[in-house]
Order: sequence, then C-alpha cells, then structure tokens
Amino acid sequence: MSTQDPLPERPVVDPDVDLSLPAQRAETEGPGKWRVLAVIAAGGAAGATARYAATLALPAADDGFPWAIFAVNVTGCALIGVLMVLTVERGRITHPLVRPFLGVGVLGGFTTFSTYAADVSGLLARQEVATAMVYMGATAVAALGAVWAAAALTRALADRRGRTA
Repeated sequence: MSTQDPLPERPVVDPDVDLSLPAQRAETEGPGKWRVLAVIAAGGAAGATARYAATLALPAADDGFPWAIFAVNVTGCALIGVLMVLTVERGRITHPLVRPFLGVGVLGGFTTFSTYAADVSGLLARQEVATAMVYMGATAVAALGAVWAAAALTRALADRRGRTA
C-alpha cells in the first residue's frame, strides 16, 4: 500500500482549500499569505464596485424583477467557468495570485448570494410570490447553465487554438 499523497504535484493556486491536507496549506502559511490576502481584498473591492455600478445602471423598480443582480450572478458564473477552465483544467494561467485575485476576489465580490436572497425576501414581503419563485428558479438554472456553457465554449476554443498553433 502506497503512503504517497494522491494530490497532483501542481501548487495550490487559491485560498479556498481543504486545510486538513498539509499539501494545501502552503499558501495560507508564512509571509506569502499576506500577498494572497491583499490580492483577494483588491479583487473583492473591484468586484463589489462593478456590482454596485450594475445596480446603478439597471435599477429595479419597487415591484419589478431584480434584473441587475440576476445579470450580475449569471455573468459572474459564466466568468467563473472560463477562469476555472483556464486555470485548473488547462493550466494556461499559472501565476499563483491570478485565481485568488480573479476568482475569490473579483468574481466573489461581483456575484452575490446575499442580495439575491434579500431580493427574494423583498418580493415575498410584497406578496409577489410568482415573481419570487421565477427569480429563484431562473437564477439557479441560468447561473448553472452559464458556468457550464462558458466552460464548454472555453474548452472548445482552447482546443481549436491548440490545433492551429
């Protein structure tokens, strides 16, 4: 029986790791952890600012469908699909701070579950049950569809580019 760690030799590139595995704790220990924290904070500020700008550009009426947050969450999920293919699956972006900055920071700050939940709660409080149910279901389906479609398209484009290079 082998006692070797089955984890790949590649370094971990994000802070949301399984901390019970010693091989995955490396970037959250030592002086380098502050760089990771700094890029996550900077990315989070940029993502949250972009989300706020989207809500200003596409404000919801008091009794309307929350289109801005719907669009933000679906777009963010699509971008996460692209990022995961390029960083995790294909290893095309290998700098160790890219995924924490873009994935955890920018896209984590851009997408929002709390505002989504507050929007649903507000719709229900105004007795707009049908709109709340459509919003809940449509967000889940569209977000999952977006991450899947974006990942599939990114894979196809990467494969095509690899054949022509």
